[in-house]
Amino acid sequence: MFGAINSKHTKKIMLLGAGELGKEVIIEAQRLGINTIAVDRYANAPAMQVAHKSYVVDMLDGQALKEIIIRERPDFIVPEIEAIATEMLVELEGEGFKIIPTANAVHLTMDREGIRRLASEKLNLPTAKYEFADSLAELQNAVVTIGVPCVIKPIMSSSGKGQSICRSLDDVKKSWEEAVEGGRGKKTRVIVEEFISFNSEITLLTVRSISGTHFCPPIGHIQKDGDYIESWQPHQMTAEQLEQSEQIAAQITDALGGYGLFGVELFLTDNGVYFSEVSPRPHDTGMVTLATQDLSEFALHIRAVLGLPIPQIRLNSPGASKTLKASRESADYEIHGVLEALASKDSQIRIFGKPNAVVGRRLAVLLQRGETAEAALADAREAHAKLSITYGKSEQ
Repeated sequence: MFGAINSKHTKKIMLLGAGELGKEVIIEAQRLGINTIAVDRYANAPAMQVAHKSYVVDMLDGQALKEIIIRERPDFIVPEIEAIATEMLVELEGEGFKIIPTANAVHLTMDREGIRRLASEKLNLPTAKYEFADSLAELQNAVVTIGVPCVIKPIMSSSGKGQSICRSLDDVKKSWEEAVEGGRGKKTRVIVEEFISFNSEITLLTVRSISGTHFCPPIGHIQKDGDYIESWQPHQMTAEQLEQSEQIAAQITDALGGYGLFGVELFLTDNGVYFSEVSPRPHDTGMVTLATQDLSEFALHIRAVLGLPIPQIRLNSPGASKTLKASRESADYEIHGVLEALASKDSQIRIFGKPNAVVGRRLAVLLQRGETAEAALADAREAHAKLSITYGKSEQ
């Protein structure tokens, strides 16, 4: 199975989505001698910089994607972003192509409607109350039904784009405009969610593999405008909370099926654990595992995808992560302070190599180990404060 690159026996993985998470997936695949192809909507994306081959294509153009897949005939097709022509993936799976974890799982989790209906209506998992709307008028009615404050999101988006908290009926129009502008794809449908008062929110990385289902130690995180800015591992939880979280994660991932790593997002409240979302791929908050675990979330994902055993997941050290984001738009930017940040004890940094800075786009992540997760987070913040970004003349 694991022959030399270019051998006729070498397995081939095609990654649909080539951002910073995909870059780490490609690296882990190559460590196991896999031929790698990265596909995304823009040139020189992070994973393209390390893949054996790459393609630039509109990810929502099913025919264009299909032509590339038929040409390359990969052994595994690994979606790494939400905005993909999933109907084409379902069709290709029927023709014998291997979609990770399954084409149905990718289709259901592509937008928030499919996965929310599966979790709430079919599996009866505890979730926030929700409504959907296709117009401003429908949104106004949905907000009245759910009540304020509530959370309004596009059914398809990434990095929290288009998400807002609607605190009064006067905010509905603005929330609608933000959701439509921040959504991906051609849909203008939005979801309105009950505002859950939670004590903390976690990601429970769940791995379905030939060895069964495994859970990484829980990861706590802080989001701003729907996008993660800090995470730490392990997050302190009661035994009861952890058991309930693992039960929910096992139910939703079993329903999705297939092999691979899933990022299951959960709210910890005074009334128990609530399901929030699930991604059938490595999770941004899980970048902390690059510093904390013997096998990162990316290594676990590739092992599971290839059908390799995962006998145990070990936490080598508590740790934390903190993202570095762009504040301006520019094709000419530079990250400063790396030497100073890495002078801090047990600090690491991953610079993603994104070709352009866009407001709010993650350009790097600071990783930190520590005696405790709390100590690691404090040290990560201190080291992160030494980093800065300058923007060149191409700034817009």
